[in-house]
Amino acid sequence: MTEINLDAFSLSELKQLEKSVTKAIASFEERRRAEARAKVDELARELGYSFEDLAEAAPSRKRSPSVAKYRHPGNPDLTWSGRGRKPGWIGEALATGKSLEDFAI
Repeated sequence: MTEINLDAFSLSELKQLEKSVTKAIASFEERRRAEARAKVDELARELGYSFEDLAEAAPSRKRSPSVAKYRHPGNPDLTWSGRGRKPGWIGEALATGKSLEDFAI
């Protein structure tokens, strides 16, 4: 690979180079995606299907809504399911020595 002395470029030249590189990367990724799609289409046809048939048949994973497990004692509208980041009010209460069981619904 050719070594490029980036220090020799002006700021505007570097910005233009950055745009060109970004375009080249996007184009490369798009070509790779198209090649992969063509291979998958070919394999699906060999097996008697179309890619669309197989893609539609793939089960979609649906997550059930999470149920609140913890409730703020002063504001019952504030709840937390126990998933994801802890809300600030839980973090503050835990820092003061309370436990999650104190907020269980």
